[in-house]
Formats: sequence, structure tokens, C-alpha cells
Amino acid sequence: MQDSQYTARDIKVLEGLEHVRTRPSMYIGSTDSRGLHHLVQEVVDNAIDESMAGFCTKIEVGLSTDHKTVDVHDNGRGIPTDMHPVLGISGVEVALTRLNAGGKFDKKSYHVSGGLHGVGVSVVNALSNCLYVEVTQWGKVFQEEFSRGKPVYHLRVKEEGIPAGVSGTYVSFTPDEEIFGEFIFDPERISKRLRELAFLNSGLEIDFVDHATEEVQVFKYDKGLIEFVRYMNEGSEVVPPDPVHFMRDTEGFFLEVAFQYNTGYNDQMISYVNNINTVDGGVHELAFKNAYTRLFNAKARQIKLMKPEDSLGGEDIREGLVVIINLRIPDPQFEGQTKTRLGNADLKGPMEAAVEEEVELYLDKHIDEFKAMANKAVSAKLAREAARKARDLVRRKTELDGGRLPGKLADCSSQDPAESELYIVEGDSAGGSAKQGRNRRTQAILPLRGKILNVEKVGIQRALENEEIKALITSIGTGVMDDIKLEKLRYHKIVIMTDADVDGAHIRTLLLTFFYRYMRPLVVNQNIYFAQPPLFGVLDGKTMRYAFSDDELRTLLSQTKGKPDVQRYKGLGEMNAEQLWSTTMDPETRLMGRVTLEEAEEAERIFTLLMGEKVEPRRKFIIDHAREVYNLDI
Repeated sequence: MQDSQYTARDIKVLEGLEHVRTRPSMYIGSTDSRGLHHLVQEVVDNAIDESMAGFCTKIEVGLSTDHKTVDVHDNGRGIPTDMHPVLGISGVEVALTRLNAGGKFDKKSYHVSGGLHGVGVSVVNALSNCLYVEVTQWGKVFQEEFSRGKPVYHLRVKEEGIPAGVSGTYVSFTPDEEIFGEFIFDPERISKRLRELAFLNSGLEIDFVDHATEEVQVFKYDKGLIEFVRYMNEGSEVVPPDPVHFMRDTEGFFLEVAFQYNTGYNDQMISYVNNINTVDGGVHELAFKNAYTRLFNAKARQIKLMKPEDSLGGEDIREGLVVIINLRIPDPQFEGQTKTRLGNADLKGPMEAAVEEEVELYLDKHIDEFKAMANKAVSAKLAREAARKARDLVRRKTELDGGRLPGKLADCSSQDPAESELYIVEGDSAGGSAKQGRNRRTQAILPLRGKILNVEKVGIQRALENEEIKALITSIGTGVMDDIKLEKLRYHKIVIMTDADVDGAHIRTLLLTFFYRYMRPLVVNQNIYFAQPPLFGVLDGKTMRYAFSDDELRTLLSQTKGKPDVQRYKGLGEMNAEQLWSTTMDPETRLMGRVTLEEAEEAERIFTLLMGEKVEPRRKFIIDHAREVYNLDI
């Protein structure tokens, strides 16, 4: 536990609060939805830092009924309210109005923290139309209000006579529409981050209430990472039955790891440093991979599961592995302000030794479980070699064919991928309309016959034997998995265009599963789109208008004077070429959704849950979410 005497003297001022409002993207990455939600993270992270220092056991987060205001309340020590010895203003005002000011630049007040750059809460203040702070401390409640980073009034006592030992900080803020435009906070996005933080900080309770529904979610996980791994493997067969879990607390770092295998074909490594998701990995991930691969091979040879001269590759050993790494260190060296890759090279050796020692202790006591894990790795090696041969066969066939494209592909004439679009269309009927109605210079059409293979349930070898999947791979041109080369992408827009019914939604899901598993760089690069055809055509006299939702239909019907003819388009083939062009394919008028990947670990869990082998978890998901369905074909 750190020094409980946290006063204004502990706040080090590095520079004034400048340029935040004129150049917000320098501080929060962007002013879109991601940057907006980063504000919430910065405020919550301050409360989390209090928890990691040993002074906070509960955090409450609230979202207003209009989803424009967030409040965060913790029972930590509270931001210092005494006067700063140099600046002559309260610690609250220093923390909220001075960039790079905070108690995290020495190791006295916080041993480790996520907000080590110290720009967090002051940037939130600068980018908020209104920010209200209330600190309970020293038997009093203090309050101060700010607007766009400037005090509306200075810190004052709101209430006295508070019981001794009661302390905490309450922050409520409304972002500035001058910066973010019209915005709303996404409650699901906030709740996912809070759940993640609760997993990483075992025993800490984080409550989230959406005041639009008054629904309260309580996140508290006494087993921390063990429950995180179970959550990620929900819906999967697993080995071993209970996740492997260990902690190592040394002078230089605190390391916690949990891992478990599922029957899938993909591995997932999720790592954090001081609660920050290091999505680009770094030293800690490399240390785990090196130590685990080395130890796994040594142990497999030791118990004679393979010959002394044989070796399993890291990819074989990690197939189906879900591993969570939770690292806490005093001085993390992140690459850039985005904090997505850890670069502390001096940690690599000690971390490898820690992983090797702790995992060996487990394996020595669980030989049967290790045999099951090793047999899976051996099977993975054989399957990977078969998959490599299958990929080579596809590649050689393409080369022998002179790069010949599938006969069913109606290609565009443009050779510029930046302006070229590939429409993946359901069925020959819709494909015919799309081919007739398209812009032949920039739009290519690839009709698919029926539903493609669910690649979540098969290995890559079987996937590459599927004719529809081979047509997709050849048309797109990049290759798949380890062989993927984005520079060979033939179309910068790949548009999934399916019917507006249950079958169409299923086909779209199968295609998204394929892209996520075998062409994930296209998803990350945001090359995947889905078309949004109209649901209804409303013929009023000789005028045809279109509605893309039930609400739009009601609006159109209220505007008609006679008795209009309403047509429900269940299939794209029901529209002629001109209608399909004007409603769905014309760049001037069409609506399209772009597929993004902002939360890879949640996407991984959902794909496994909904597209995997086990039926019961999928059934439970459908039952739990049945009331949320608003457009179901019957």
C-alpha cells in the first residue's frame, strides 16, 4: 500500500493546459465515437488507479437519460483539496486545469497507474461543455464546476460534518458539441469496458446504471482473470476444465496470467499493462510466447509424446489457446500516446523466467491435462501442414491459370483498386439484376450459390476445398491468413449484398465469419461493407418511393393522399436492375454500413458463441436477447 498522505504537494506541474480544444485529436486520438468514449475511460482510469493503490473498493458509473452526460463516483482518497504550494490554487483545480499535472510522475502517491502521461482528467475538462467535481475529504464535501476547461467558480465547501474515514471523488461531465458535434454515448460500449476493468481488478466492484432504462449492471469478479478466460471461452469445449492461472509479484513487476484451450482453430492473446489494452502486443506477449513454446516442447519430449528431434511451432502450440496477460509495472514504455505496444526490453528475460517457472509447476502436477493439450498441438501441426499444401495448391492453380478469375465473376473494367467495388450477391436472380444495373467501370459482381461453409466449425483445409470460398479468395486477390498481401487487393470496397430476410442475415453472418477468420486484415483495414437495400417500395400514383425501415414506411404512408400500393422486398431479385441501382448501388443515393473491429476480444467471443459447435450457449443467447428483436420474418 502506498503513502496515504496524498496532498497537493504531490501533484507535479509539467506544463500549462494549451491547444487541447484546438487540437483535441493530439490528446484523445480523434473526435469521433472512439475519442468521445476515451473521455469516459480517462475519468474511470483515475478511479481504477486509486483501487490499484489500495484505496478504492467500489466505482459507480452513470449515464444520463439522454446519453450525453457521464458521472463517475469512487470511494478512494479523493483529489487533493488543499492549496498547491507553488500555484496557490487547490489540488482539484490543478488536476483539472493543468495539462500533464497529476500524482503519477513520482512513485510516492501511485506505484503503478494507467494514466502515466497525466493528460487525462484535464483533457476531459477542456473538451467538456460542463464538468462538475465533488470531493469528500477531511470531514467535508468540496465542489467546483468548470466550463470548457475554465472554472465557473472556485473550490468551495458544500457540506461539513461528514463522518471520519469517508472519502471519494465524484465527476460528472457533458462533452462539448463544438468539439464532438451531435453525439451520444453508447451504453453497451461503456459496459464492456467496465466489465473488462472488473476482470482485471479482482474484488473491485464496478456498478453501471443507464438512467434511460434504470438498468443496473454490477461487475465484480473475485477470481479475476480466471473468470475472464471462462467468459471468453463461453460456448466452447475446453482443456483443461479449469483455466491455468498464476501470479508473480517481484520488485520490478506484477504479472498475472490465465489461459485455457478451446476446440477452435484460432488463438487469442489479450494483454494489458496497468489496465491499458496493449492491442499491438509488445515485450510481455513475446516473453510469454517464447517461454511457453520452449517449455511446451521440452515437456512433450520429456514424457515421450514426441521424438527428441521433433519440434512443435508456436502457432501449433497456441491453436485454440485463449490467454490473458495482466502486467503492472512502475515505468511502462509505450510506443506513442496510443499506448498500444509495450517496449520495456529489460523485462523480457525476467518475464520469460517467471512464465517458464510458473507453467512448469502446473504441468508437473497436471500431466493428463498436458497430454490433452499436447495432442491438440500435434493435431494442429498436421492440419497446418495440410492447410499449407492446400494454400500452395490454390496458389499454383492460380498461377497456372495465368491469374484467371472465376467464371461467375462479372468484373469491372477499372484497374484502379481505389475506385473499384466488389458486390458479393446472394443468388443468381439478384446477381442478374446487379450485373445489369451496375456501373460496369467500377462495380464488379460475384453471385454466390446458397450459403457458404461455416468456417467456424471446420479447419482451413476444408474451407479451401469449398468452391464458393475459392471463388471469393481468387476474386479478392490478397490470399488468406499468413499469406495475405493487402497490396494485391483488387477492390478497396467489398460489399456484402444479401436479401433483407433471415436467410440473407445468415449468409451475411457466414461471410463475416469467413472474413474475420481468414482475411482479418481486410476487416481491420475497413474494406468490408454491407449494402442496405430498402425494405419497402411505396407506389403513390406513378411515383415510387422507398422506405428502409418501418418508421420510414409510416412516415411515407402519412404523406400520401390516396391509397398507395406497398411492396415488401424480401429478396433483391424482386427489384429490377434500375430499382436495384437507384436504391442500393448508386454511390450518390445508396446507404452502406462499414464493418469495423473496435473490440477484437468481444468479437472473438461472439463469433465463437454464435457460430461454434456448442448449441446450448447459442440457445441461451437467443432466449436472453429475444425481446430485443424488432424485425423477424415469420
